[in-house]
Amino acid sequence: MHIEIDKDRCIGAGQCALTAPGVFTQDDDGFSALLPGREDGAGDPLVREAAFLLGGAPAQVSCGVIVVVLHHDLA
Repeated sequence: MHIEIDKDRCIGAGQCALTAPGVFTQDDDGFSALLPGREDGAGDPLVREAAFLLGGAPAQVSCGVIVVVLHHDLA
């Protein structure tokens, strides 16, 4: 899995950081950011749960807008 954040669409609601604090944080301006070395989700079970609960679809995390996308490895 690879996590990507669309920083142009982030509104700084912080739902990703609240749901999976071991993977997400907020930068100095309050926008979503990944913790260093967590681009793969670091095996955090809350990342997949966040994707389901927040995005309504198993591949997206949302906080009102779709800004965090989980790319699933097919290998």
